[in-house]
Amino acid sequence: MLFSGIDFLFRFLPVFMVIYLLVPAQFRNVVLLVGSLVFYGIGEPFFVLLLAASLLVNYGLSRLLFCGREIPLPGQGGRRGKGRTAAFVLSLLLDFGLLFVFKYWDFTARTVNGLAGDGLMPLLHLALPLGISFYTFQMVSYQVDCYRGKFDRPAKFIDFAAYVSMFPQLIAGPIVRYDEVAERMSAGRRICGRDLEEGLKLFTVGLGLKVLLANQIGTLWNTVMTAGAGSLHPLAAWLGAAAYSFQIYFDFWGYSVMALGLGRMLGFTLPRNFDTPYASRSVSEFWRRWHITLGRWFREYVYIPMGGSRRGRLRTVCNLFVVWALTGLWHGADWNFLLWGMLFFVILSVEKMTYGARLERTKVLGHLYTLTLIPVTWVVFAITDMGQLAAYLGSMFGIHRTEVLVGLPQLARYLREYGPLLAACILFITPYPAKLYAKYREKWFMAPVLLAVFWFSVHEILIGSNNPFLYFRF
Repeated sequence: MLFSGIDFLFRFLPVFMVIYLLVPAQFRNVVLLVGSLVFYGIGEPFFVLLLAASLLVNYGLSRLLFCGREIPLPGQGGRRGKGRTAAFVLSLLLDFGLLFVFKYWDFTARTVNGLAGDGLMPLLHLALPLGISFYTFQMVSYQVDCYRGKFDRPAKFIDFAAYVSMFPQLIAGPIVRYDEVAERMSAGRRICGRDLEEGLKLFTVGLGLKVLLANQIGTLWNTVMTAGAGSLHPLAAWLGAAAYSFQIYFDFWGYSVMALGLGRMLGFTLPRNFDTPYASRSVSEFWRRWHITLGRWFREYVYIPMGGSRRGRLRTVCNLFVVWALTGLWHGADWNFLLWGMLFFVILSVEKMTYGARLERTKVLGHLYTLTLIPVTWVVFAITDMGQLAAYLGSMFGIHRTEVLVGLPQLARYLREYGPLLAACILFITPYPAKLYAKYREKWFMAPVLLAVFWFSVHEILIGSNNPFLYFRF
């Protein structure tokens, strides 16, 4: 089910919110859990069972991680063994094992079979459970924090299950740590009119970003790609790369704002996941502002435990390599995602060791540098076929193996058709619209503006311009 879908907007969300607001505060976690499983199950009727089983097993194993002491292993005559560590390792094997089987098995099998001969590893052809990368990382973060002794006592099962499966962030983030919602999760939540109003405003803003900007500019990217990756004039190829850069920006920003709004309506303050990344002055700064909670997860649970940047330059580069290889593969089980991660690894390593800090102090050069490199990285991210990817990158830099079919006349037509939309996208990647919204959100005229945004979005959905969020496939 999509946040930007008619079923969610006019069926699921109104019915859920009425029930959620009418029940006593102490029962809201039960309603949240059941509602989230229904939300997930409508789109994933089989995989909701996988999610439920993962919740049960993870919670059971997490109970063994408390009290700050080792627990007896069976058959050891009451002696204290390594059961606590065993439970922790087992939880990691379970969570990452399921993620590997559903997301990476076939990719690994194709790679192994290509190197060692067909038939060595069978292909499973399993569908990818929606949001499995996100909820796996949340369960792992809870297990690690429990093992580290971050919590004095285990969460109640309902609280833990509602935290992992909470529908505003279940499908595409943000990746929430339990300590960020623990107080509100365990204490019951009184929802005031202010929460509902501010949450609904945020949700409407996110809906507009998704439907009126991301979906619309996405048609330009699709048009350019349909023309042929290797037959584009360089300017047309760069225009297509810019279109995809805008599409994924407003698609993910829209989802993130909608998630924050829904969280506010439910009585939670979810962590911010997006902070005008295209206003960055370096690629390092860009990643600190893009998908903030994913970067935080890798920093806290991978990079820092490996030593971070505290053990010399060589070790730092090695740690960055591991983090970015995993970040690339987290986004998808294909070679272009690994290449995308490696591209970021190279750029960030060079910035960290040389000019990054100086670049971020510049007023213009840093922005130009970032806005030149980021569209190239998004092309690598978007095109999974390596031959087509090479052809598109070749077009961007004037290297053609075929006749140029999309030249300056077609480029001029694209600019005429999409000029106003491109101008709007350029405006909205700057910090100024967000600042204006923060300044005037309490003014009387914001209500009709947001109402117009909502109904224009609904109109676009009804005429068929809606499409799934790009991050749903991860």
